[in-house]
Amino acid sequence: MKIAILSGKGGTGKTTVSVNLFSKLEQAVLIDTDVEEPNSHLFLDLTENDRKEVYKEFPVVNADACTLCGACGEFCNFNAIMPTKKNVVVFDDLCHDCGGCKLVCSEHAIDYGKKSIGNIITTKTSQEKTFIYGDLNVGEVSGIKLIETLKDMTKDESMVIIDSPPGTACSTVAAIQDVDYAIIVAEPTPFGLSDMKMVVELLRDEHIPFGVVVNKSQLGDNSLFRYLEMESIPLIAHIPFDEVFAKLYAKGENISNSNQIFSKKIDDIINYLNGVKL
Repeated sequence: MKIAILSGKGGTGKTTVSVNLFSKLEQAVLIDTDVEEPNSHLFLDLTENDRKEVYKEFPVVNADACTLCGACGEFCNFNAIMPTKKNVVVFDDLCHDCGGCKLVCSEHAIDYGKKSIGNIITTKTSQEKTFIYGDLNVGEVSGIKLIETLKDMTKDESMVIIDSPPGTACSTVAAIQDVDYAIIVAEPTPFGLSDMKMVVELLRDEHIPFGVVVNKSQLGDNSLFRYLEMESIPLIAHIPFDEVFAKLYAKGENISNSNQIFSKKIDDIINYLNGVKL
């Protein structure tokens, strides 16, 4: 079972839920696909086993063979390759490494170079469970290649928890591909509800079953709970705001190991997932 943990915005508690679920499940792999700002590793006792550099290919144009027909530029949705009257300009940071420009070049004028975009770090916890995360190089525009590598490395695992990037951008779409179930972590505030609605729309478009965990549940108002009821969206659990939780989080501690109330909430989520029929 592959479970994606999402949120409409940062700071809702997505990583907290992901790490604590991973810690309490007997057999699971956790991957942090928020490669621009990975932070799950800050809450785990880890030993690094392997570090692998990931490369992205980008087009290199042979000016002698190029006829400036413009086919490559017309194909590219990301404006990474742009024919002008005198030459072809390549913006390698914008390239998504799809290979399409080479396919449409009738003059075979395009080849590929490669550049490092970041690293994949594989670790083990003290319980010998695997945690893997991506770390995108500073200045890189897209971390999708790292996310795809993380997903490919864990495709044969029976239980994978995916700490997804916040929001609904391309990186989040890449993280949720082929998952069995999704958990949205939201906070009951006007901004929390507004951002959660975008995630709901994304998951419905992708036909991924999902439920919601409301974090800091007694803050804000009841509008989020009313929305869940009107839309028939399962409320998996609600976690109250507690200063004790915040202090443990600030210390980088795994909250469920230190607090019985929080631990029970994570157990409720696990029990719910055990009853999900896919």
